[in-house]
Amino acid sequence: MKYRKFGKLDWKGSALGFGTMRLPLTDENPAHIDEAESIRMIRYAIDHGVNYIDTAYAYHEERCEPLVGRVLQDGYREKVKVATKLPSWLIESYKDYDRYLNEQLKRLQIDKIDFYLLHTLKKWSWEKLRDLKVFRWAEKAMADGRIDYLGFSFHDEFDVFKEIVDAYDNWTLCQIQYNYMDVDHQAGTRGLKYAAEKGLAVVIMEPLRGGQLTKEPPKNVAKVWESVPQKRSLAEWALLWIWQHPEVSVVLSGMNRMEHLVENMTIADYSGPDALSSDELALIGRVRKAYRKLRPIPCTNCRYCLPCPNGVEISRIFAMYNDAIAYDNPPRGLYSGIWGLRKEQRADNCQECEECMKVCPQKISIPEWLKKAHALLST
Repeated sequence: MKYRKFGKLDWKGSALGFGTMRLPLTDENPAHIDEAESIRMIRYAIDHGVNYIDTAYAYHEERCEPLVGRVLQDGYREKVKVATKLPSWLIESYKDYDRYLNEQLKRLQIDKIDFYLLHTLKKWSWEKLRDLKVFRWAEKAMADGRIDYLGFSFHDEFDVFKEIVDAYDNWTLCQIQYNYMDVDHQAGTRGLKYAAEKGLAVVIMEPLRGGQLTKEPPKNVAKVWESVPQKRSLAEWALLWIWQHPEVSVVLSGMNRMEHLVENMTIADYSGPDALSSDELALIGRVRKAYRKLRPIPCTNCRYCLPCPNGVEISRIFAMYNDAIAYDNPPRGLYSGIWGLRKEQRADNCQECEECMKVCPQKISIPEWLKKAHALLST
């Protein structure tokens, strides 16, 4: 296993971290974790050099942290750093911070959480936690030894990301969605570089876009992959591309099959900033363009249409719809739930005032596309 610089810390994280959001199941119910197989896989990863385990309060309908706590028995706690996350959407008062942290410590059966992240920060959740004095509370929790380091995970636009990074001098890490398709989505490449310049460790989630980048690609994309003699698995291309970036500290993968774990660990062994040639990087650029041609709405995310008088998050909805079409995979959980849009931000709040169309450089029929997007994304 290769190890990479982790921000300002005198510690290196394994290139591959084990993300526990998608553990093996006994059936289709996400609460029904296959405990024996999950423990076997996570401990196998630790035994072979993985030293970063990521979990969260809500994963697997709140069954994940207790499972990780059982993994950490028998001497495994001393071999890894544990990251978990404050359920930001459940915080309603200052006293809630202690309530959830103490509950998580009991679930994990540990006295201290190495990396504690404010989970899924977006503009509204960030402002709520900020106003509820989250930094004052976190400093106390670090002083009394329940938390070692503070970070955040992120799901919004770059300007919000920059505001959060700049709001606190003692961030240790951030966790962002990043892959070869999401270079300008959410924090994107700008966020990756900005955080690293500020001394934050950057942990990557969704390197394979929830598995979308490993599915059999559409014909036009497949032709691009087939145009070069170098053959790699789709996972290999995607992971090596991320590890090519020196700013990346740890790449999380939510693995639910042992063969995927072994493959990803093998790829990590020869990853690095020079693992891909310039020709191979150019190939991935052509793949990105091929995927983007499949997007039916010609939205460039210029955001001239915002703010919508009725609160509709137009550009984000269009991005979700375009992804659903391009990958033939409607993004479950993105239009609802803790990672999705609030009710007032959704497409069915459009009143067809057409103020957005007056300023759209692409002359998109925005109300009509919002209807189509809502019909797909609300199913």
